[in-house]
Amino acid sequence: MPSLIRFLVFCGVVAAIVYGGMYSLATFVEPNPREMTVKIPAKKINP
Repeated sequence: MPSLIRFLVFCGVVAAIVYGGMYSLATFVEPNPREMTVKIPAKKINP
């Protein structure tokens, strides 16, 4: 039983680290908007 509790605590710590990383990225990183141009071949527009 102690190995099960140790495993669950390890999984909880890993999940907390991943959640903390995602939260910090979502909070502190500001995306830079920019224009994007995609060229579509004429064959795909008028087959």
